[in-house]
Amino acid sequence: MFTDQSAYAVRFEWGERGLDAIAAGSRSIVIVDVLSFSTSVDVATARGAVVFPYRWRDESAEQFAAERRAVLADPHRLTTGYSLSPASLAAITAGTRLVLPSPNGATLSLRAAETGAVVVAACLRNAAAVARHCESPDGPVAVIACGERWPDGTLRPGWEDLVGAGAVIARLSGPRSPEAQAACAAFEQVRADLGRHLRKCSSGRELIERGFAADVETAATLDAGPNVPVLTDGAFVAHPGNR
Repeated sequence: MFTDQSAYAVRFEWGERGLDAIAAGSRSIVIVDVLSFSTSVDVATARGAVVFPYRWRDESAEQFAAERRAVLADPHRLTTGYSLSPASLAAITAGTRLVLPSPNGATLSLRAAETGAVVVAACLRNAAAVARHCESPDGPVAVIACGERWPDGTLRPGWEDLVGAGAVIARLSGPRSPEAQAACAAFEQVRADLGRHLRKCSSGRELIERGFAADVETAATLDAGPNVPVLTDGAFVAHPGNR
């Protein structure tokens, strides 16, 4: 297939269809959802929490959490407890089992796991650490930008995920597909002033207007730490070799 990017060691695409197109043969699949699923996963697992991604924001999430003896995060950021807000997870207790519903990041993480590849959650905060973890001569790396949704449910590419993917790709060696190179170039262009650009992009402005400026600031911190969340038996946990 002309869409598979099979000639390249470093690949990049958008959303579910993009994942399906380039996942075959990939040793690692990197899921990028900067605002806010991947950033939340990084913040929580860095503190020792276990994060279960879940596709749906409905009543089934409560049953899913109960079956796993886990706390259900509020996917809408409407409570003072744990939610999809990275700032709400800044003090999460080690060992907490958290179900994190998300129609974009969680859905793509679980879909990627079906391929048998190693699935990693990446954001700006852990981009360099994820690249180091995924660097391997044993197989290609597929980087997937999740994007957002238009009101009709179709994919809306998000600037923040393009740049977040580029932050990982910029640190990976090996031949890049033109798509991957474009993401890398987008990151390099704004690398020196990430925070300002993240605040001004569509998703950043939306969160700030809703009162979640702290989430944008949390997400904008490039290479904040060495944490690498790896999807293991249905849950993201911090890879012990990268703490």
